[in-house]
Amino acid sequence: MQLSVIILNYNVRYFLEQCVLSVQEALFEIEGEIIVVDNNSTDDSCLMMKSRFPEVKLIQNNENSGFPKGNNIGVEQAKGKYICILNPDTVVAEDTFSKILAFAEKQIDLGIAGCKLIDGTGNFLPESKRGIPTPWVAFTKIFGLYKIFPNQRLFNKYYAQHLTENQTGEVDILVGAFMFMQRKLYLEVGGFDEKCFMYADDIDLSYLVLQKQKKNYYFHETTVIHYKGESTVKNEKYMKRFQEAMEFFYQKHFRKSLFFSIFIKIGIIFFSFIKMFQGKPKTNSLPESYILYSSNIILFDKLTAILKNKVLFFDFKKEKMVNSSLVLKDKRVEIILDNQYISFKKCIEILETLKDKSITFKIFPKMTNFIIGSNSKNEQGEIIKIE
Repeated sequence: MQLSVIILNYNVRYFLEQCVLSVQEALFEIEGEIIVVDNNSTDDSCLMMKSRFPEVKLIQNNENSGFPKGNNIGVEQAKGKYICILNPDTVVAEDTFSKILAFAEKQIDLGIAGCKLIDGTGNFLPESKRGIPTPWVAFTKIFGLYKIFPNQRLFNKYYAQHLTENQTGEVDILVGAFMFMQRKLYLEVGGFDEKCFMYADDIDLSYLVLQKQKKNYYFHETTVIHYKGESTVKNEKYMKRFQEAMEFFYQKHFRKSLFFSIFIKIGIIFFSFIKMFQGKPKTNSLPESYILYSSNIILFDKLTAILKNKVLFFDFKKEKMVNSSLVLKDKRVEIILDNQYISFKKCIEILETLKDKSITFKIFPKMTNFIIGSNSKNEQGEIIKIE
């Protein structure tokens, strides 16, 4: 078997459904499997998986054992030469895995490959590629020096700014939302360290792979949506776990002296407070109008009733390209993309092409009864039921 896709889920039932749909499309011509590990969700994630995707392997844990252990359980049962650790709040393109498989097969000493990640508004997520967060690199991140001096090697290592978002190349650290590697290598380095509940696990795994003299790569030729806010609600609990995670990483790999430990402690506390502040929910104004890209007039009628007659219908059968002139720059517009007619790859391309502060996006995944999306990388997304 070529590829096993491991999806660890916790209480994101609708995002999980969309994710699995997109992965199935991406595995259509690949000898692969999907393994969903559920960390004792209290929503109906498992019920949905059993009824909607009975062919997908579902592992139900009796407790929330954390990100590392949950993924390790999935990898144990994987059969693929390669594995992809994938967040449930992601959408992959139909050719994502074929492209990254072809790239991986050409590499010598491949470690982990990541890809270009965007949020639900189409904006690039800089954590798609990162450097090792040494004390100095962490300092440049905490105090924003990487923004002030983006082209200076001394300051731009946190987000691996030696590469642009549209350049493939070697990087140190990749994000746990999408990590592609050989299963053999994953097991060789011991997988995710289960002493870390979440947040520093991807940094640690990337670093362990580098220590094996392997090369980690950022691969820009495929783009994946990562809604992100679903897996990171930045509250007091988040701050505590973020502190614990970074302390875990530094103590494991960079313990030097009392001064070093105090510096790191102060930096972690400061950084975690900033992260929590950044994640405070903002009040978003409702769209003034909606544009439905579809050929389903029944869906249009239902949305018109739900959204109070603010929906403009755009027949995608008649015009294959999205007409950007329909989006008025001075108005708040939400674009709804019907996946029955528009591929996941095309949905992703539209997000990237039309990204704008005044535009939000939702996807209506095929064979579902909801539209779904997120207006901010720091907030949980929105699901609207279509009955």
